[in-house]
Amino acid sequence: MNKTWYRKLFRHDEASDSARAKSDSSSVDAETQFALAVNYDIGAGEAQDDTKAANWYRKSAERGYALAQFNLALMYDHGQGVAKDQAEAAKWFLKAADQGDAGAQFQMGKRCQRDSFDVSKDNAGEARIEAFKWFNLAAEQGYKDSETHLERVNLLLTQEQLDEGQRRSAAFATRLKRG
Repeated sequence: MNKTWYRKLFRHDEASDSARAKSDSSSVDAETQFALAVNYDIGAGEAQDDTKAANWYRKSAERGYALAQFNLALMYDHGQGVAKDQAEAAKWFLKAADQGDAGAQFQMGKRCQRDSFDVSKDNAGEARIEAFKWFNLAAEQGYKDSETHLERVNLLLTQEQLDEGQRRSAAFATRLKRG
């Protein structure tokens, strides 16, 4: 059976990256570690292996690679290749979201929105403001479904909370641009 197009695409890179990485994983850059993780995640070149994928995502994520942080968070969120751990998932989503990853920002918005239903009335407003901030940031990047979620949260905010959410979004965007 012929290999799919993406397997052909990754095959050459995966083989050389894999050999180099297996010899000394500390000398491999975060982008190469991420590519290895993706190869194991989708089974390109070698057998699909969630545990190895999570291991390589972690190595890349620890070096600050936002896409690896996001994918590692998803693995913890779903218990894929690692034990399911919502605290670890939130930690990695936040790291990626802080770097501007729209998917991670969307996930942070969902978590804050969910938290707003589980906390006391006093803390619910804070959770909604944070949900607004994250959904707004994701929506500004055109992330799927973020505008719908933003509108839902917006319906629950007072004018003061809305103003605060907009202020936080603007401050975050300014901080990110400054780098």
